[in-house]
Amino acid sequence: MNSAELFLIAMAIIFAVPYLIWRLGRTDYYAPLVVVQILTGILLGPGILGAAYPAYYLTIFTPAVVTALNGVAWWAVMIFVWIAGIELDLKAAWAQRRECGATAALALGVPLLFGCAAAVGMLAWRDGWLGSQGTNTQFVLGVGMACAVTALPILILFLEKLGVLREPLGKRVLRYASLDDVMIWAVLALILLDFDRVGKQAIFLALLVPVSIGYRALMRRIPESDRWYIGLVWLAVCAYGADVSGLHFMVGAFLAGAVTDSEWFNQEHMDLLRRHVLLTVMPVFFLSTGLRTNWSIGGASVFIAAAVLLVASVAGKLAGVGIAGKLLGWARGDIWIVGWLLQTKALIMIIFVNVLLDRHLISSETFTALLLMAVGSTMLTIPMVAPKLAGAKAAAQALPMM
Repeated sequence: MNSAELFLIAMAIIFAVPYLIWRLGRTDYYAPLVVVQILTGILLGPGILGAAYPAYYLTIFTPAVVTALNGVAWWAVMIFVWIAGIELDLKAAWAQRRECGATAALALGVPLLFGCAAAVGMLAWRDGWLGSQGTNTQFVLGVGMACAVTALPILILFLEKLGVLREPLGKRVLRYASLDDVMIWAVLALILLDFDRVGKQAIFLALLVPVSIGYRALMRRIPESDRWYIGLVWLAVCAYGADVSGLHFMVGAFLAGAVTDSEWFNQEHMDLLRRHVLLTVMPVFFLSTGLRTNWSIGGASVFIAAAVLLVASVAGKLAGVGIAGKLLGWARGDIWIVGWLLQTKALIMIIFVNVLLDRHLISSETFTALLLMAVGSTMLTIPMVAPKLAGAKAAAQALPMM
């Protein structure tokens, strides 16, 4: 078979297998389709399918097919990150800056510290976690931030699924996550700071300001139908500039969205675009992520590291939100609900650690442990939040009758 035929077989597998698992297994409560797609990517990767059936694996996932899949995955995830940048609700966060600032800082800072402590322990435990181009500082900060991440796009999907996206609670959580999203990409840019190319990075950031002003002026003057095309061109240009300067194209994709106002687009159209990207091309990114998993330093070690990172992530996030809630006088139930909603990590954290792996700051074993941690924390979110929300709604409905 030629490369085109093998590519189409791979695409059929990518879309059919996770859908069948999700639909026939009825996993939606514990593992929404997006989580099943990530897990299926791991199963189809070299660590499991490749190890069990190496001849079959190498027949389908040839270098040419993997290259084609990676190209689709890059563009898919760039669009997804661009949308995440557009959807940042910084104006609302500024209007509630005292509450949002305190909550976002603690919800990010405490799990960051917990994750950094876990990263230090990993380095002391054994070799093989640090990437070939990484320093201990980059590794500790990168792993710590991976434990602190909240995935804004998936959080939106979960809030919609729980029926609270447009309610006050949902809006509050989105404000906290928006501020944390900015910090995630700022820290990533700091981690990727390359003193050999710091001049190029400074030029890119300096040029971004005046060019963004011109871009924003143009977007205000054209109809929405044209804004989509101009926005995608802007995405490609920003991503290219960031990658050439050494900051990685994902940082550029986020910046392209961050300087784009969500008011320029119909919200329903933006929601549809996000869903269509998740449906049509993001599964390819999940598979390409699974193809990068590795258990070579011992599966047990990877699973132990993933468990430690999961504990650090969950405990740190709940502790940070708990401190914020005490300081701001929240109800106890709100602390629990907000803390678990902000656990959602899949996608943005996976994108984050993909960048670290691309730059060889972490090893593929660390990447695998972080990937498992992201899946675990995301799968816990709905089961932990749904019963509390149901109880709160029941109590609110019964209140007028008392």
